[in-house]
Amino acid sequence: MFAHFGLRSLKRFLALVVAGVGLAVAIAACSSSRPPVALDGQAPNGSMVPARTDICLVSFAVTQSAYEKIIPMFAARWKAETGQEVVVYQSYGGSGPQARAVIEGLEADVVALAMALDVEKIQKAGLIQPGWKQELPNGSIAHRSVAALVTREGNPKNIRDWRDLTQDGVRVVTANPKTSGGARWNFLGAWGSVTQNGGTEDEALTLVTRLFQNTPVLARDARESTDAFFKQGQGDVLINYENEILLAGQRGETMPFVVPRTNISIDNPVAVVDAIVDKRGTRAVAEAFAQFLFTPEAQAEFAKVGFRPVDPAIATQYATQFGKVDTLFTVDDLGGWDEIQRKFFEDGAVFDQIQASLGK
Repeated sequence: MFAHFGLRSLKRFLALVVAGVGLAVAIAACSSSRPPVALDGQAPNGSMVPARTDICLVSFAVTQSAYEKIIPMFAARWKAETGQEVVVYQSYGGSGPQARAVIEGLEADVVALAMALDVEKIQKAGLIQPGWKQELPNGSIAHRSVAALVTREGNPKNIRDWRDLTQDGVRVVTANPKTSGGARWNFLGAWGSVTQNGGTEDEALTLVTRLFQNTPVLARDARESTDAFFKQGQGDVLINYENEILLAGQRGETMPFVVPRTNISIDNPVAVVDAIVDKRGTRAVAEAFAQFLFTPEAQAEFAKVGFRPVDPAIATQYATQFGKVDTLFTVDDLGGWDEIQRKFFEDGAVFDQIQASLGK
């Protein structure tokens, strides 16, 4: 797929992208000081329940537009089914920092993060029980995206696929996968474009090495890489994410981009934070909220802001807005996050070896 649009009002677009890659935009911080529930009401089945409860959702920033529509729908359903009002406090920011905040004490009842690796960090801290992927539909993946390549106006370098990023004279802008969780998707997308099409790991290493040879400076994170491409005019192509580009386009800030036909499924998981819901007595409402994210109405809201829905019917309904992908692979096809971290991103692993070979 190749989408070609004019760039308008760059400042507004940059504001959107910055929010999407890590600028915290918390609506209300989740904390132990949330107001207590003191009043009783009667549920439709005649049982007595607190008249009000609350939970906290901690998510990554670009999901906010969807949750602004999803949360009122869930609250209305919960009220109809239980007679209880529910308030969903929300905190948005970069997925990695959000995971660290939960580990350090941010009281999230539900986390909805950009990658399973971040949820697994919370699990390893003892806050989420093992087996969380089996507790919700679709392996707890609520929505997904794919990698996209943003080009300069008119695509003068004729960028169509991952291999084009290795051509002489093409300057690539991406973040450092050692310091940016999101940039790991970029690395894995390029690597898998070879191995998932029958190529060898040596051939994948050659492609990725050439790609990073064409990356003069590795930004610290996605925000810095976006600034470098748009504000500073660096590079010919920026590796970004389809959902962020589509959301920008829906707000009138569109840009030329391509979606590689072989792509990695950027899976975005949701999980209930067991230690918090058991401490606060909110497991029932937290689990109901997490389950609600897989309903057709919630899936449609994710699709409207550029995420690929996991509900097949909703995916078909919104299929025309997404780029054509012939081969879609996942982190499991590459061995899973533990193996990926060990093989590619630990000190002295493949990425460090590539940098050393390039004298960087």
